[in-house]
Amino acid sequence: MSLAITPATPRPAPSRRFSVAPMLDWTDRHCRFFLRQLSRHALLYSEMVTTGALLHGDAARFLRHDESEHPLALQLGGSVPAELAACAKLAEAAGYDEVNLNVGCPSDRVQNNMIGACLMAHPQRVADCVKAMRDAVGIEVTVKHRIGINGRDSYAELCDFVGQVREAGCRSFTVHARIAILEGLSPKQNREVPPLRHDVAAQVKRDFPDLEIVLNGGIKTLDECQEHLRTFDGVMLGREAYHNPYLLARVDQALFGSEAAPIGRAQALRNLRPYIERHLAEGGAMHHVTRHVLGLGQGFPGARRFRQLLSVDIHKASNPLALLDQATTLLEGH
Repeated sequence: MSLAITPATPRPAPSRRFSVAPMLDWTDRHCRFFLRQLSRHALLYSEMVTTGALLHGDAARFLRHDESEHPLALQLGGSVPAELAACAKLAEAAGYDEVNLNVGCPSDRVQNNMIGACLMAHPQRVADCVKAMRDAVGIEVTVKHRIGINGRDSYAELCDFVGQVREAGCRSFTVHARIAILEGLSPKQNREVPPLRHDVAAQVKRDFPDLEIVLNGGIKTLDECQEHLRTFDGVMLGREAYHNPYLLARVDQALFGSEAAPIGRAQALRNLRPYIERHLAEGGAMHHVTRHVLGLGQGFPGARRFRQLLSVDIHKASNPLALLDQATTLLEGH
């Protein structure tokens, strides 16, 4: 699990038909390794990494991933074209399949550094950033954005944003179908309070038919994914994919036409055991990994005990791997 190096044979471009959203504090490398046990084809995204963290911090730690995580994208936060270009080069060298620019995060903290949704008020800046990254790397450069921000939430302004960024060469836009309210709401409230407007994202697809438009926001089931794929080129799930990860076990069959049977919950956890053993050998703690699997315990007798074992008991266990085996047994047949 050392820092991956670009493979000698280039990989095919990742499909964005189904992806799991970048989620701060959640989609770390351990989470992604676990989700990959459930779906071979889902595109996985890193947590947002700022340009400052990569250029002035421990880049190897932020870029580290297991080769099995592919297809894999790195999401960047920043607004200085040269810095984003340098970080895109680091991502490409580390073997990532895509670089995504965050133009959707509403946090006050990132706004102060001109990162995230506030950039929707500066479409030319975003276009300059995209062009700099595209000029620097051969992998795909994409953008994830809102349908607007307070004070700049008209459809004409959204089209202006998409149009300017398209002129810079971006061909794939992931649209979180809510505006972001930059003052007075927390990031959590910004995922819930502004109303969902899937119709606005659908209009973007109609008006920009040459672009790949991926829908994000409020999607909870694979049936909803299939319905949205009648309109959009791809769907991105966020919190639902994290809290109910076993839905990914059906993604390959339902959305990619795979003939392989879905993996069982217990087998997915068994597949994690060697990974956890390596992590423990490196001095890590088991809860770094198992905090991401708690959503496997839903809707069956023993589910509560499963979650207790891996969220409470784990912190006082003298033999954490034995606890993992006990939790795995509870998943058998579910």
